[in-house]
Amino acid sequence: MVKGKSIFTQAVHAGERGVKPDFKPVSTPIYNTVGFLYEDIRGLDAVFGNEREGYVYSRYGNPTNSALEEALSTLEGGETALTFGSGMAAVHASLLAAGVKSGTSLMSAFDVYGATYSICARLFPELGVRVKFVDVTSLEEFAKTLSETRPVAVILETISNPLMKVADIPAITKLAHHIGAKVIVDNTFATPFLFQPLKHSVDFCVHSTTKYIGGHGDVLGGAIITSKENRKTLHEIIKMIGSNLGPTEAWLTLRGLKTLPLRMRQHCLNAMEVARWLENHPRIARVNYPGLSTHPQHDLAEKLFPAGYFGGMISFEIKGAGQKGIFRFMEALELILPATTLGDVYSLVLYPPMSSHRALSKEERARIGISDSLVRLSVGIEEASEIIGDLERALEKSQ
Repeated sequence: MVKGKSIFTQAVHAGERGVKPDFKPVSTPIYNTVGFLYEDIRGLDAVFGNEREGYVYSRYGNPTNSALEEALSTLEGGETALTFGSGMAAVHASLLAAGVKSGTSLMSAFDVYGATYSICARLFPELGVRVKFVDVTSLEEFAKTLSETRPVAVILETISNPLMKVADIPAITKLAHHIGAKVIVDNTFATPFLFQPLKHSVDFCVHSTTKYIGGHGDVLGGAIITSKENRKTLHEIIKMIGSNLGPTEAWLTLRGLKTLPLRMRQHCLNAMEVARWLENHPRIARVNYPGLSTHPQHDLAEKLFPAGYFGGMISFEIKGAGQKGIFRFMEALELILPATTLGDVYSLVLYPPMSSHRALSKEERARIGISDSLVRLSVGIEEASEIIGDLERALEKSQ
């Protein structure tokens, strides 16, 4: 096509759009392209008109993203999925798709990720949405609030951030659907390895794929797994808002997803060992981990999750430690990294009042149960005894 053309034209077009190959790559390629070409304009028009499958513009869809979406929907037992540039973009889109708008009511669990709490407590009320927070671990309180507020949607987490409360999602979904409310479950902490919300009639399963799905601390992303009908609404939202996941990020996430079950198995085994050790340490006032018999929802966790697996997230309180004491403890750690994320292969520690729940007032944190002595630990896949050794040294040095 470019033979005999000027160097200016050749530099633009040479090497592009080669003959269509008759082979398939073993690994999904990264389709780093904004637009897509067809043999004729009628083909392009048919895709634009939803008369045939295909791709026209990467904000509308991309083959690399589609591969990740198919993998996520398979693992979560859903019909389809859509990927986003971050977990919070996915949370926002799920609320919009569930019908949350001016004049409606929304119910949220008290104990959710700080940014989710903020979007419910601050952003949506400014847009005319009535929001009510509730303790979802009390089905009696949940049912009463549901009846009083008549929300269009309920949002909660399978395992809550950062207090590790476990929600009875089958019972909550049944109650919510009885009054016509959609249910949004953030399954980031549990992952499909532990629990598959859509198999319990949940409407939208949300992930921050930045965490366990990607698993290596190198790529931001979010996803919603849902029905084909709900995806139509979500697709229109993402086309308008442009909160897409890029194809390179989709490829990295898909690569990480392949080892999710292997990593989660080790995360869970390590976390159980660490939680038991923390529970017996004299400087630890309380440990929040569903695998411990002392956890308020331990029996429920045993019912919902595979035998012996309770996730890789722990939170605990250090006796008498305020912010200064927690900072000394975090600075004394050597193996465990003080980073504002979770779900990586690395063990990571975070101080919720400083980071994940910083946007909440001290009074809001106290009402939820987030004290100034609370530490959140994402247990990695390192040797468990070495994680424990690092915690022991740091607790001793920070006294």
